[in-house]
Amino acid sequence: MDYTKINAETIDRWVDEGWQWGQAISREAYQQVKNGEWQMLLTPTKAVPKNWFGDLKGKKVLGLASGGGQQMPIFAALGADVTVFDYSTRQLDQERLVAEREGYSIRIIQGDMTKPLPFENETFDLIFHPVSNCYVEEVLPIWQECYRILKVEGVLLSGLDNGINYLVDEQEERIVHSLPFNPIQDPEQMKFLQENDAGIQFSHTLTEQIGGQLQAGFVLIDLYEDTNGEGRLHDLNIPSFWATRSLKVKH
Repeated sequence: MDYTKINAETIDRWVDEGWQWGQAISREAYQQVKNGEWQMLLTPTKAVPKNWFGDLKGKKVLGLASGGGQQMPIFAALGADVTVFDYSTRQLDQERLVAEREGYSIRIIQGDMTKPLPFENETFDLIFHPVSNCYVEEVLPIWQECYRILKVEGVLLSGLDNGINYLVDEQEERIVHSLPFNPIQDPEQMKFLQENDAGIQFSHTLTEQIGGQLQAGFVLIDLYEDTNGEGRLHDLNIPSFWATRSLKVKH
């Protein structure tokens, strides 16, 4: 099963149906960036602290699985040299739309992040990686590739799931699934995803998500938790995501 291709096609359809994370930034919002009025999201609701970014002028930034025309335009407006890598055609179309509308340059590369990334060692100063590991089965190879392509003192900003969303039913009232949630190994979990038009998703542990970054060589600098932004878990203030700021140091 080529599950990453299935996910790319699913997300293409979601974008056409008005998916929140596939709606490009407006011209007004883009112009406001130059006045210092901007925010970016790695997780559903909490803005990334601005001190996590540092000075972006002239920095080489990779948006990893970060298409949609939401974050990359902001990086460009702040003076960064931007590249976006995503597997969804429609997410990349949104990037192209904003770049052409606002007149900035961006490298747009379509590819599967479960494969080796098509970049030289120590290419980027910062990688921006919103929640997307839930669409891949193994995350350690992604952290290893991020470490490889970041410069020394480069920063990895990541949005990560903590698995809670995969435990509950549609109403988020009952625990109905065990962890890990891996539909490739569990037909009932696959059926649940298909019935909910959810693509093919996977839960990941703290060991995989944050421990994997450490295993790849990163140093964890900061983190915060976030909720879904809506639904019963959100109303109960149950966190379902983390965001992490990690640094590649010279060993």
